[in-house]
Amino acid sequence: MTGGAGTIGSAVVRRLLDEPGIEVRVSDQRRAPSWMRDACEVHEGDLRDLGEARRATKGCSVSLHLAAIVGGIGNFHKLPHTLLEVNNALYNAVMRAALDARVERLVYVSSSMVFERAASFPTHESDLDSTPTPVSAYGFSKLSGEVYCRALHDEHGLPFTICRPFNAYGPGELADDEPGIAHAVPDLINKVLGGQRPLEIFGTGEQTRTLTHVDDIADGVVTAMTHPAGENEDFNVSASEEMTVAEIARVVWEACGEDPHAFELVHTPSFEVDVQRRWPSVDKARDVLGWEARIGVREGIAQTVEWMRGQRLAGTRAES
Repeated sequence: MTGGAGTIGSAVVRRLLDEPGIEVRVSDQRRAPSWMRDACEVHEGDLRDLGEARRATKGCSVSLHLAAIVGGIGNFHKLPHTLLEVNNALYNAVMRAALDARVERLVYVSSSMVFERAASFPTHESDLDSTPTPVSAYGFSKLSGEVYCRALHDEHGLPFTICRPFNAYGPGELADDEPGIAHAVPDLINKVLGGQRPLEIFGTGEQTRTLTHVDDIADGVVTAMTHPAGENEDFNVSASEEMTVAEIARVVWEACGEDPHAFELVHTPSFEVDVQRRWPSVDKARDVLGWEARIGVREGIAQTVEWMRGQRLAGTRAES
């Protein structure tokens, strides 16, 4: 699998290691953590290079492609050309290597951003056909990967599965010093733990998101990958609770142990592309795969707060 050292990737690796009979090879430019190196075969290299992609894929029965430039809403606006250039270069090499190796299935982890201009809610997988093309370079790059999968199948018969995570959060992702570069949950937690008062959010706070814990995403991806009915299908891999950004901010505030009565928001200008509503249908994954997300938002955010608090304390000790 590519991108195994990332936040979602690490969760997927852990889930794969629980699956009997599966041997995992992780390929990433970043150095894999020690637990991953102990449990998996690890390949380090730039997967935009076809030779490296072929070495990473050789002997594998499934190619699971997670590697991409990702991040929060700020990244979409700060690095539009980089996102397109890198993500599409990865498709060219990784998916060509999967074809050359004639893997049994190519599994591509896409993004909810392919639905950034959706007008039907909850948004079903079949709504992709009527949803306008994403405006953001990131959304377009992730949609491009889906087109690659279908083109490989149509021309070469390569089996595929597409998984679209929605609003991933959970232990493993730290906030960035610049707001908007990381995803919303670590960004908000970092602000509260850092003492920001009142709490700043982008836009009105009425934008909605469907937060999905990384462990649920990992379970959904592995379920889709291993299920016979997942072949040549696409799935929304998501929880089902739609929440406003303001509601999410309040959950974060209280999970950090702050006084609920002291909760106050200040609204800063948002970015040009800020999806106003994100709420997927999860019927297909449930009906076809028998899969549903299990971790509630409040439980998951509390877990994430504790992890980030521990990381902050560890950083303080390292500096002293």
